[in-house]
Amino acid sequence: MLLTSILLLPLLGALIVLALPASLRVLHRTIAITVTGIAAILSLFLLLGYQGGIQGYQFIHEIPWVPSIGLNYRVGVDGINLGLVIMAAWVSFAAVLVSYEIRQKEKLYYFLLLLMCGGVIGTFASLDMIFFYAMHELALIPTFIMIGIWGRGEKKVYSAFQMAIYLSIGAMMVLAGIICLYAAGGAQTFDMEKLAGIYSQNPMPISLQKWILPLLLFGFGILVGLVPFHSWAPAAYTSAPSAAAMIHAGVLKKFGLYGIVRLILPIMPQTLQPWMEILVIMALINAIYCGLIAIRQKCFAQMISYSSLSHVGFIFLGIAVLNSIGLTGAIFLMIAHGFLAALLFALNGRIYQQIGNTSMDSISGLMQKMPFIGMILSATLMAGCGLPFFGNFVGEFMIFFGTWQSHYSWPTALAVFTGLIISAVYMLRAIRRILHGNLSSIASTAIDAENTWRKLPFILLMIALISIGTYPIILTNKIKDPVNNTLEPVISLTMPDTTNSDSSK
Repeated sequence: MLLTSILLLPLLGALIVLALPASLRVLHRTIAITVTGIAAILSLFLLLGYQGGIQGYQFIHEIPWVPSIGLNYRVGVDGINLGLVIMAAWVSFAAVLVSYEIRQKEKLYYFLLLLMCGGVIGTFASLDMIFFYAMHELALIPTFIMIGIWGRGEKKVYSAFQMAIYLSIGAMMVLAGIICLYAAGGAQTFDMEKLAGIYSQNPMPISLQKWILPLLLFGFGILVGLVPFHSWAPAAYTSAPSAAAMIHAGVLKKFGLYGIVRLILPIMPQTLQPWMEILVIMALINAIYCGLIAIRQKCFAQMISYSSLSHVGFIFLGIAVLNSIGLTGAIFLMIAHGFLAALLFALNGRIYQQIGNTSMDSISGLMQKMPFIGMILSATLMAGCGLPFFGNFVGEFMIFFGTWQSHYSWPTALAVFTGLIISAVYMLRAIRRILHGNLSSIASTAIDAENTWRKLPFILLMIALISIGTYPIILTNKIKDPVNNTLEPVISLTMPDTTNSDSSK
């Protein structure tokens, strides 16, 4: 029940907000802060109560829904999604805290935001494919509406429609792939764990895998902004209100990456290798190409949007190399990047609220007027460079060694190193241009975070980044065994047959 309580609290809060009169503006925000705060605190009990070394899922809660077709509400965590659920809960809480900037239609805003919060937690907690998909859509649909109503800039409606078109196509491809997995199994179940077990005993026909795998892979690729399906992301994140950008870029975009780990690696290992070779190339393009575009940006919001896409490339690469250290690094980086992206978009929102734009050509010397925000921004951008003692460093370090140990070897590792250097260039440039130098006239009226409540979301996300960066074993020890189990079908197919070679000796 603990996991169900965590994901139901925001949804229950959404219903309460919906039932209240629109005039009770303070109460809407109070309810949102309360339910997401409790959910975030409860998520820590998952970490404290999780027992390493036990195979399978823990904190399972199952309720039959439509038993005749094998559709059940079933949630649970293992080492792979444990950190993602906790990250989703805390980013949701931080997103609600920064929402004081909203001054119109607050009832509708907090209703939609709480739906997003419940949806992202449910996405990573669900073990049933239909609920996994439905929770993603529950979080995604409010994003379009929030950009259209509370977004920024003249192109906010266009950005919302562009995002809706791209992500609807990706979502429909994923849904078609899920239905195909269900139909091909012949076991009348949507349960991910059961399907993986069924297909390990009776592999899916190769002819079906050749159609289903690319369907899922490209669907997930569109949803996370894999080049060349990435153009929706920078426009949407630049136009989105802070909370929507924090949750989507930080949390919801991991849906596609997590879906590859859960639905593709363990279920279709027979046809995986050729597609993973393609994915390695596409991942490197994401990491380097989006990084180079980020260098060219003059708008801070655009820069961090392309930076987010570049980091997604590194995560894809960790998955595609198909070894334990690479995949462990990819899972870890999903969590670390969730906190990092949320923090960057929260900071971007604070700067926009105070100054009215985020053009790096017109903002300078901001550290003089906003020392707290400036300090957090410096540390966050350093974390994005891969500075040690932050979470991103651990994930990127493991992915680097994972690529080195793979059969792609040094060319891929060299490309990863190049991508990391590129990220350092645009991150350090942003620090110099925004925070240092002479105080620009447009920044002269900026006000720093005034009180503890204004500072709290930034502090919480920074603590999370530093905590997993200085003590990564708290997650890596839990991720390791489920990752090895996920990769076992793949490794067993790629390992050379030593029996015949031994007998010949």
